[in-house]
Amino acid sequence: MQETRRTNGRADRRAGLISRLADAWKRWRLFHRTRRELHQLTDRELDEMGLSRSMISRLAAETAYGR
Repeated sequence: MQETRRTNGRADRRAGLISRLADAWKRWRLFHRTRRELHQLTDRELDEMGLSRSMISRLAAETAYGR
């Protein structure tokens, strides 16, 4: 019985780790995709949206990580 609990605990921790890694990977991809797409815009297009180039990394981080 104890061995079963220990094994289930390891499996749960492993599943949790995999889930956190997958979430981190998705957020990392979203950050870089957002940043890349914003950098492709011209200065005029950014200005029309009320943005500047210096804001791009911060906006991408807010989008991906909620910061």
